[in-house]
Amino acid sequence: MARTLPRVSETKNIWGPAAATGVGSMPGGDAREAAKTVTGSLEALPHLPELPARGPGADMIGRTAGMLVDLYARVEPSGWRIGDRPGRDTRRARSWLVEDLDALEEFTQGYTGALKVSAVGPWTLAAALELRNGEVALSDPGACRDLAGSLAEGLRGHLAEVRRRVPGASLVLQLDEPSLTAVLTGTVRTASGYRTHRAVDRGVVEGALRDVLAVAGDGPVVVHSCAPAVPFALLRRAGATAISFDLSLLTEREEESIGEAVEAGTALFVGTVPGTDSPLSDPAGSVMGVRTLWRRLGLAPGTLTESVVITPACGLAGASPGYARAALAHCVRAAGSLADNPE
Repeated sequence: MARTLPRVSETKNIWGPAAATGVGSMPGGDAREAAKTVTGSLEALPHLPELPARGPGADMIGRTAGMLVDLYARVEPSGWRIGDRPGRDTRRARSWLVEDLDALEEFTQGYTGALKVSAVGPWTLAAALELRNGEVALSDPGACRDLAGSLAEGLRGHLAEVRRRVPGASLVLQLDEPSLTAVLTGTVRTASGYRTHRAVDRGVVEGALRDVLAVAGDGPVVVHSCAPAVPFALLRRAGATAISFDLSLLTEREEESIGEAVEAGTALFVGTVPGTDSPLSDPAGSVMGVRTLWRRLGLAPGTLTESVVITPACGLAGASPGYARAALAHCVRAAGSLADNPE
């Protein structure tokens, strides 16, 4: 017998049934073209694009570093490093974010509906940003706490700015945490490369995520990871109302946690469309794995469109512009096929 799920209202689903969206990044360096593509293709859940091809500061780490409050970062040969004062790298990151927001505002005039914005989460940021000694912030619990607090303040300001520019939008906050599993399993490499940093206690990880996710208030929050072994149960306890993942990396080990998450009202942003140039199957074929998963979990087919949002497997920065447009349109059609034939 199929299991009954919470009503849509209980999942904080503000994007409606049969929705599709992108993960975040897009190819190229033209902010207006990216915003035009995203808003034109994704009517139910458009998002603020990231354009890492422009260089340091437009990448996901650099963009989020530019949002931090009272913490600054600069580019070193080894990566992004925390510094004492804002420099040209911080200014460049903030300038590009303003450019992206300008483009989004232009193409969302009069828009009412869900709108997704994203930033790197506190643990992936801690695994990427270096301290003065060259080791990442993950090596210092105090630095991790400071980083999470700074990120929370920065996100409050960022969300307020997006609300000002697109007043009709209902914001969805996404935290990108591709390094979260490595943080939990103690597989983040030290600067020397010969050792790994100690695994962070799961309670500490959960608490920091909860504090950062809380900046969204009553709005929905998504945590995205395109890495294997996504910790679904931990993310649900931390307050994620939706979890975004690559379906091709899913193993049977995670399925029970997914079933529990869905039963508790957590939405799933399921990556089913390749993120780089690949032949695209028919839309129904792209979501066949979702239907199969639902049957294995014993969930009612009719709940698919309430609980699932279709996305690319990861960001589209490595795709050609033509493929990126095609992939987003394909996600929309694939989501529609779930509504037309959930069985």
